[in-house]
Amino acid sequence: MALIIGQSNYQHIAALPNPANDARDMAKMLTDLGFDARNVTDRDTAKLKRDLERFVEDAEGADVAFIYYSGHGIEAGGENYLVPVDADVSSLKDAGQALVPISAVMDELKKTVPVTIMLLDACRTNPFPADAVVRRAPTASAEPIGAGGLEPVRGAKALANASAQDASLGTVVGFAAEPGRPALDGAAGENSPYAAALLRHLAAMKGTEFGSVMRMVTEEVYLDTKAKQRPWVNESLRRLLYFGVAPPEPTGDDGLITGERRQLLLTISDLPDPKRAQVELASLQDGVPLDALYGVLRALGTDKIPEDPTDLQKVLDAQAERLKKMMSERAALRTDDPEIKRLVASADKAIGQGAMVTARKFLDDAVGRVEQNSGAVDEAEELVRQKRIADAAIYAKRADAAALVFDYKSAANDYAKAFSLVEKWDDKLRWNYKNQEAEALNSHGYATGDLDALQHAIEAYHVILNFIPNGEQNKDWAITRNNMAVVLQTIGERETETTHLEEAAQIFRDSLVVFEREKDDRNWAAAQNNLANVLLQIGERESDPKRLNEAVAAMRATLEKRPRDKLPLDWAASQNNLGLALYALSQREPAGEHLKHAEAAYRLALEEYTREKAPVEWAMVENNLGNTLVTLGIQLNDKTKINEAADAFRAALKVRTRETFPVSWATSRLNLGNALSGVARFDMGTDTLEEAAAAYDDALTVFTRQRFPMDWASAQNNLGSIYQTLGQRTRDAARLEQSVAAFQAARQVYVRRKFPQDWAMSYYNLGNTLQLLGGVTDKPEHYSEAVDAYRNALREYKRETNPRQWALSQAGLGSTLHWLSMSNADPKTLRDSIAARRAALEVLTIETAPVDWANAQNGIGMSLLNLGNIERTGKYLDEAEAAFTATLKVFTREGQPLQWAFEQNNLGDIHWNRASYGGGKAEYLRAIEFFENAKQGFTEAGYTIPIPLTDQKIDLVKKQIAKK
Repeated sequence: MALIIGQSNYQHIAALPNPANDARDMAKMLTDLGFDARNVTDRDTAKLKRDLERFVEDAEGADVAFIYYSGHGIEAGGENYLVPVDADVSSLKDAGQALVPISAVMDELKKTVPVTIMLLDACRTNPFPADAVVRRAPTASAEPIGAGGLEPVRGAKALANASAQDASLGTVVGFAAEPGRPALDGAAGENSPYAAALLRHLAAMKGTEFGSVMRMVTEEVYLDTKAKQRPWVNESLRRLLYFGVAPPEPTGDDGLITGERRQLLLTISDLPDPKRAQVELASLQDGVPLDALYGVLRALGTDKIPEDPTDLQKVLDAQAERLKKMMSERAALRTDDPEIKRLVASADKAIGQGAMVTARKFLDDAVGRVEQNSGAVDEAEELVRQKRIADAAIYAKRADAAALVFDYKSAANDYAKAFSLVEKWDDKLRWNYKNQEAEALNSHGYATGDLDALQHAIEAYHVILNFIPNGEQNKDWAITRNNMAVVLQTIGERETETTHLEEAAQIFRDSLVVFEREKDDRNWAAAQNNLANVLLQIGERESDPKRLNEAVAAMRATLEKRPRDKLPLDWAASQNNLGLALYALSQREPAGEHLKHAEAAYRLALEEYTREKAPVEWAMVENNLGNTLVTLGIQLNDKTKINEAADAFRAALKVRTRETFPVSWATSRLNLGNALSGVARFDMGTDTLEEAAAAYDDALTVFTRQRFPMDWASAQNNLGSIYQTLGQRTRDAARLEQSVAAFQAARQVYVRRKFPQDWAMSYYNLGNTLQLLGGVTDKPEHYSEAVDAYRNALREYKRETNPRQWALSQAGLGSTLHWLSMSNADPKTLRDSIAARRAALEVLTIETAPVDWANAQNGIGMSLLNLGNIERTGKYLDEAEAAFTATLKVFTREGQPLQWAFEQNNLGDIHWNRASYGGGKAEYLRAIEFFENAKQGFTEAGYTIPIPLTDQKIDLVKKQIAKK
């Protein structure tokens, strides 16, 4: 007879998810074993007591009475109690009635049943308050709840000793865990570890002695929980106990594994606790299954297990290492032979179950199968090699085709597949395909800004370097590292730090040593060319032009090793790079001919880089030429060159489409914005400026701050300049505020420590905007802010290292001080303004920077004119007139009608002031003549805002003449 009780849905205390599952499965298993089994669940006090009373009655005369209980249980005062589902804390005051004492049930069963078995999967999380006490009756003494019932999740406590004065054959009381120790509950919806082990081993007893079966259950739970739980049995049987007829023995591989597994469990049960502790620790530290480690010891033989703990530890460490190695190599086992697959899988399963002897048998059989087939494998191996090489060639051809249409990502994937096919078959091809994969990844990363692709390219080059025997620093080593450094350079140019750029430079230098030793001029030139490019990128971020000069020298050295007649495309590449270096150097040394030489270098490169022959390179050089033409056009006040620059960028964009080359597209859109900004200098409308702003906005859709901080900052800076000019022309303070915000945003990237030149540039541009904002809003504080901005720029712009930018900052400072003096009428401020502008003119010349020179001359004239007005003297008028007249060498009526008109207006002011200081009627008439010229110029330029003010001046002069 069997009674199975599962208590899950407690009404007043913590519910338990699994007891109902455990009870259901145990009832089925016991029924299959021949028990008359009854399953009850979620019983309150009355029902649970009636169930037990009925069971005692029904079991009379049975051979065995079997009770399995899963649910809450507690121990107090030597008595164990089952907890009904309606129990609450008040039940503890009269436990004899509100709970169910177990001892009475056991005593009754022993009177009428030869063998009583009770298995308690109880003592889960204590559902009662920690300080609660139990009274068997309301008047009985209070007893604390036993520690076992307070263990996390589940626990067990030994039953009180049963009476020995009975005629039964004995009892077995089994607990899910040792007294006072926790037992795991298992995943919700499944069985507890204890129930799972009972189901596995009781169902397969086949006449095995019951005590041995329970030992197997104990060690099964122990292994399954990784030594966290070990069941405990209180047994007083006077005879060996067997159940039922032997079930069918498992056959095949599972039968072999199961048989050895059972023997392993019995072996573990005989091991003393200290040895168990050592095995558990080794399993935990080395990360190997506890089952497998015990299996290793069983294979050694219990009589050979070292008694000395140190010796045992050595054995465990050594075997654990072998187990780890075996498990790590398991993934490498590949076979198409189904028999070998079966044997290997069975061996893995046996090892996991600790059945080491059985595992060896499976592997012996597998080896026999391998040896049997080895002859056929040898014959097939050459066919496989040829097939792999042929298949790889197909992937490589598709990769070539993808690269031809700029789908470098697909090309890289196919080269990687080709590599994987030939890796173990052909050394030369594996090198070739891995190298092509790396090149495709670099091209994809460069074109799209995909940093992951660039990192994978570096990893691919490291794979190639591992192909070189003994790390020899030969030509192959140098070429591979040179190519890897190109990827590092691509990463570095998009970062704010120079770490990757410096690393690339050192690799290029190392490669040069090897190529020079090997007398390999072509690869030497390639490395030298790459070194020059890195020096250029580092130099652009430094104040000192030393690295830029080194880059120019390196480019020219490269050209000596790249004759045009033999290496036309390499020669063209070096001409392009020389142009880049000269362009960068021109920003630091404006007095030289660097820009003109850069333009010449680009045009030479375009003689070899045609759109038909090399479209990508052609577009790149067109873009670079455009940058130089913009700068030349602005410096020389040459509208034609700026328009040529815009045409160059538009040509480049025919190849650099957003779909194929998003990064290059964004670069050329940004540069086109720069050209349009230059074109806008020659008209007073806003359409061209708005077109330039749209180009910058396009660039910012690709150049995000996270992925392209440098390019993002550059676009922000340029957008700030556009807003500045728009605000100036429309006198819109909101546009000028946008300009201020853009320059401040750029400075989030352009920090002084990392980018001193760009940091200074952002302050210079900010000063220009704040100066305009002061005039538009009539708020002198903006002029003061502008003065601070220019002085910040001059902290990095030194005359010795950055003469042009130093001079422009001096000129801007002088202009702002001029306007500031208008609000405070301070002659000292005006004199400081004049001094700053004169300092600028020591560098700015009409030959090298005509527009900037003319603006500085105009500023001196304005300050001198105002200084005379403050001091009420005409002594500065001649010098001011000379300054205004000088500007007309640049600001011609044909080329710059608006600026020419302003200078005519200024000359009119000179003659009007001169007349006021006693110059007579002739000076008044000359003033009117210049004011009339100014009106005509404003009209021709389409800028009519100053005309009403000019008319007022003419009327005042005429009135003064009339008074004479």
